[in-house]
Amino acid sequence: MQYRRLGRSGLQVSELSLGSWVTYHNQVDTKAATEMLAAAFDAGVNFFDNAEVYAQGESEVVMGQAFKALKWNRLDYIVSSKFFWGLTRESNTTVNRKDTLNRKYLMQAVDGSLKRMGLDFIDLIYCHRPDPHTPIEETVRAMSDIITQGKALYWGTSEWSAADIRAAWEIAERHHLHKPVMEQPQYHLFHRKRVEQEYARLYEDIGLGLTTWSPLASGLLTGKYRDGVPAGSRASLESMAWMRDQLQDRAKNAAVGELASIANELGCSLAQLAIAWINRNPRVSTVILGASKASQLQDNLGALAVTPKLTPEIVARIDAITLPLSN
Repeated sequence: MQYRRLGRSGLQVSELSLGSWVTYHNQVDTKAATEMLAAAFDAGVNFFDNAEVYAQGESEVVMGQAFKALKWNRLDYIVSSKFFWGLTRESNTTVNRKDTLNRKYLMQAVDGSLKRMGLDFIDLIYCHRPDPHTPIEETVRAMSDIITQGKALYWGTSEWSAADIRAAWEIAERHHLHKPVMEQPQYHLFHRKRVEQEYARLYEDIGLGLTTWSPLASGLLTGKYRDGVPAGSRASLESMAWMRDQLQDRAKNAAVGELASIANELGCSLAQLAIAWINRNPRVSTVILGASKASQLQDNLGALAVTPKLTPEIVARIDAITLPLSN
């Protein structure tokens, strides 16, 4: 395992990390989570990603219970959470409106995450989506204040436009506030433009770091959906029914079939090939993996050995297959 700086910060994150979206509480209980966290940690993973909204807060509870059982030194691991959607939707009043980044919500949201995970502070906190109804300055000040209070160490964004990230950074610069350090975008072989084009100026201009999610396009790049939706897969969950059509996209699944021949040549799995392709990008600080089984995690971690095999010739072949289908 290699470690990379998170943007221009001094924080070193493992090039592969472990996330909890969909899996924790829904597919993975505390015992299984503890086993997978331990296996990842033993392989050198030091960053574990979460969010307030995952399983309506239960994902944070599961991860927190696992941390308690593992009894790791707090200096040895990095944990994150993300805020935007909130947990309760009983009220439709203006003050309780969800999908927000206003100060009231953010200051209370971080306290909830700390309690659920049983932590004194969270290393990385993200604005999980942009909020067009709240002035960016209000959000920047709130996130900066959370860091000043010691409840978090670094803050960033997830799926924000380059223009909004730059605006937030410039507000923080102008008012001597804690600046956004990282962005968490979706990035995989079929979803590239934001990372490779839209954010291109931000890497040098403001030192933006990336903690990318969905390296396998929710499982599409493993080849498991080439013949429909298998039982027990992510798309078989009722809560994930909205993604079934895109996972069964004929053109993309045909492309995955072509990628399989390259994976065979390299002696690796499709998942390892897809993860290694992201890992070779020097702009990516860490690739967030997701796994519902220990065997999946071990296979994904095997991408580390594949990364050096991705020669310019191999990358060109991969691009020829996937670039025409990417957005």
